[in-house]
Amino acid sequence: MKIIGITGGIGGGKTSILNFISAHYIAEIYYADEIARELELPGTIVYDRLVSIFGEGILEDTEDALIDKKKFAKVLYSDKNNLDKANMIIHPAVENYINEKMRAAIKQHETELFFVEAALLIESGYNDIVDEMWYIYADDETRVKRLMEDRGYTREKALSIMESQLSDKDFREKSDVIIDNSGDLKTACDQVKARLEGFTWVE
Repeated sequence: MKIIGITGGIGGGKTSILNFISAHYIAEIYYADEIARELELPGTIVYDRLVSIFGEGILEDTEDALIDKKKFAKVLYSDKNNLDKANMIIHPAVENYINEKMRAAIKQHETELFFVEAALLIESGYNDIVDEMWYIYADDETRVKRLMEDRGYTREKALSIMESQLSDKDFREKSDVIIDNSGDLKTACDQVKARLEGFTWVE
């Protein structure tokens, strides 16, 4: 089984590439952001620790008392120390979850490719875990256009988020494979097919 990290800046098209892989290869795919949301649900250790540190003010005013994304984000980005505290709780929990899934997949011998996706894979030290780190690249103008059309972001918001992430140079230096997704999706998927030649193709 080959373990591959998928990273890149917002608007690069990581999800589109992984949807193609999911449809045509014997693969398990895990999205770090989705795992984090699952681990932040009531009844989990992560939830209890976050509420203990940041208080009930980060919760929705509902019977379920879920963590309110907007309230939580406001607390996190009001103070870098808060963000660091949250990351020290969430990131190790996500990594443990992924490692458990990885060990299970290796033991079962049914999965050929194991993918982990996150914008922060490099910063979180996943280079030491994966066999290959793939950088899904798209030029800045293409990314801005996608974010404006697909997510309804303003140009200013798109650029602000992009500037907060690793630079193209940093992504390239820390990655083993670069998939150029600046053009049409088929061209990017052809690059993926070439890289995964030898693995089982599923129609």
